[in-house]
Amino acid sequence: MKSKKRKKVRAIVCVAIAIIAVGIGGFLAFTDYRMNQVPKMSFDSMLNYTTKNNENAVVTVGVIQNGEASFTVYGKNAVKLPQSEHVYEIGSLTKTFTTSLLFKAGSEGEISLDDQIDEYLDLPKRDYYPTIRRLITHTSGYKAYYFEPQMVSNFFHARNDFYGISTEQLIQKVGETKLEDRDYAFKYSNFGMAVIGAVLSEIYSNDYTTVIKSYISNDLDLSSTKISDGSGDLGNYWDWAENDAYIPAGALTSDITDMLKYAQLQMNDTPEYLSAAHEALANVNATPAKSAKMNIHVDSVGAGWMIDAENKVVWHNGGTSSYNCYLGFDSERKIAVIILSNLSPNYRIPATVMGIKLLTDLQANVDKAR
Repeated sequence: MKSKKRKKVRAIVCVAIAIIAVGIGGFLAFTDYRMNQVPKMSFDSMLNYTTKNNENAVVTVGVIQNGEASFTVYGKNAVKLPQSEHVYEIGSLTKTFTTSLLFKAGSEGEISLDDQIDEYLDLPKRDYYPTIRRLITHTSGYKAYYFEPQMVSNFFHARNDFYGISTEQLIQKVGETKLEDRDYAFKYSNFGMAVIGAVLSEIYSNDYTTVIKSYISNDLDLSSTKISDGSGDLGNYWDWAENDAYIPAGALTSDITDMLKYAQLQMNDTPEYLSAAHEALANVNATPAKSAKMNIHVDSVGAGWMIDAENKVVWHNGGTSSYNCYLGFDSERKIAVIILSNLSPNYRIPATVMGIKLLTDLQANVDKAR
């Protein structure tokens, strides 16, 4: 009887793990629907299809070009809504805030990209732990995440997969995970970025939540970007416990005004240390065939940022259970596109596909006008 019970528990755990699919990243989630037709669609057609007959759709599209920023809000059937601010989860775009703060620390002489993490974290004695460079370029060898018991409970309570996983658990897992001193193949890792957050906490002698809040407000001068507290007008936000370990990988919410300002700061390399964050730190050639079909490329990685050499675009996206977003920019042509959506990354055509389509269209217009 006990054996049957254990088997049942194991089966439930396996199912729960298998269904934990969205997670924080939502890195390159694409639907299979009409995959052959999507690359031929215009941006307007993509937007129309994605919002078709969806009463709850609220998609905000922001553009920077000719030195000006503007945005439009779309609802059901791509009908234009009042030009109002809405609060969106930005998921893995949070990682670029974490790496921006990291590069600030580097500019202050507090850390070097080739430092190993055991210089900052209390870990068992070992010759090798991953370097900062390998963590922020997703070449450290760490998995996307490591299973923790809370994940099962989170699944059954419809919570964020990473809710309640502590920094102590994170550091314990780091100590248990042995890796070789080499560049691993690109593996998008929420765990790795969570470790960067723990390192920043040690550098600034405060918890990540306090440190990133100060950085966003004082250094970036953004007023509406914060760690999610469940408040906002669109609902279905992820729960986070105070100082969860995975907060640095995907817990921020924001609105279009802040995101346009953030894109402008990145594109203008203001503060100056941001310029180094957009340089290729690892050549990864990690573009899946499905992504290439959508004209989305991961040729190299900067400080968390994906670099599309073919389109001359620096970009990142984000996806949570109920939201997905995209931010991409071309510093040479001074163009940026931000798409914030209250739809799942697995719903019809995600923001990443629409974002690169709009951005490359704007690039073509600039080149035509020259």
